[in-house]
Amino acid sequence: MPEVSEADVVTTDTDPIVRTQVGSTRITLLGTAHVSRKSAEAVTRMIDSGEYDAVAVELCASRHHALSEPEALAQMDLLQVIRQGKASMVSANLAMGAYQQRLAEQYGIEPGAEMRAAMEGSEQRELPLLLIDREIGTTLRRTAQNLPWWKRWTLFTGLLASLISRDDVEEEEIEKLKEGDMLETAFAEFAHDRQDLYQPLIAERDSYMAAKLLQASEQHPDQHLLAVVGAGHLKGIEQELQKITQPAEVIRELDTQPPKSMFPRVLPWVIVALVLFGFYLGFSRSTDLGWQLVLDWVLINGGLSALGALLAAAHPLTVITAFLAAPLTSLNPTVGAGMVTAAIELMLRKPRVGDFSHLRHDTTRLRGWWRNRVSRTLLVFLFSTLGSAAGTYLAGFRIFERLT
Repeated sequence: MPEVSEADVVTTDTDPIVRTQVGSTRITLLGTAHVSRKSAEAVTRMIDSGEYDAVAVELCASRHHALSEPEALAQMDLLQVIRQGKASMVSANLAMGAYQQRLAEQYGIEPGAEMRAAMEGSEQRELPLLLIDREIGTTLRRTAQNLPWWKRWTLFTGLLASLISRDDVEEEEIEKLKEGDMLETAFAEFAHDRQDLYQPLIAERDSYMAAKLLQASEQHPDQHLLAVVGAGHLKGIEQELQKITQPAEVIRELDTQPPKSMFPRVLPWVIVALVLFGFYLGFSRSTDLGWQLVLDWVLINGGLSALGALLAAAHPLTVITAFLAAPLTSLNPTVGAGMVTAAIELMLRKPRVGDFSHLRHDTTRLRGWWRNRVSRTLLVFLFSTLGSAAGTYLAGFRIFERLT
């Protein structure tokens, strides 16, 4: 590994700058604020200076695609997204996008403007653009894995509720964004212990981006790289550049999903086995008791799933489908009630072209999630799934109560 020189930290009137050298490659780290016009102007000014041979940005391929092709949502196959189990991820990304759009509308600030400036500047000067951040999907999955399984839905639903429930963004949040990171700011308030979120959201990404820059230094010898990163990552990246000796190994490790706990995967099957055993005990005692247990299962499980669909403003036939499907799908954990209800909702209310084109704007307001057919279908999936999950546990307790 080439020798890394001591970093030279420069304080300017706008954004902090760190200069270092890896072997024969010079690296200038520009720490930006994600909600600052001055940061975007600084990026443009530095690229226009002609001093740099390549530009690295705090983006992954997905976020780069979203910035460069904002209309890509219109090409989304919603049913395929749901089948692949990505509905929660898409909903979270929509909520984050809505949060950023509200910032733009409320303060006249466009989050990510400095990244767009870097993309445009590198294209105009025909400089290589290096994407050094980890895939956002991997980051979010590793964040979830870093939490106890029972906290994950709380984290996800809390994130959605916070990002879409308020029309205005508080000044305090703006100040945090000027110094920190968009993902950290969005998630921070949902953890009693910030460390379990800090590690995958910030520290791991510091290491990942440093490793990517070290790799870039090997691929661009005798050149000068400009790295545009959030100010909240500057110190961490600087420290990691000095510590990492095997960048490829670091990247491979941080791209790997941590091993999943068996408990949350086994638990649904255990519950199904207990419910079926409860039915067996009920019918073995008396036919009336057995059918009463079955009725409890259908009414509680189907009723709560239907209530979830109703709260999502689903089509009446979708609500009925939720009631009928949830008691059956809950006995087969490989098929969720939400998959069935979302498919029916899509058949009954197929999204129009306008729904996709207006999706990013509609989701900036709470009522817009229910008005737009795309986001409403996602809500139908999420709410009916949550209702069925709650119904499974409540009905299970009810069966146990009747048998004791």
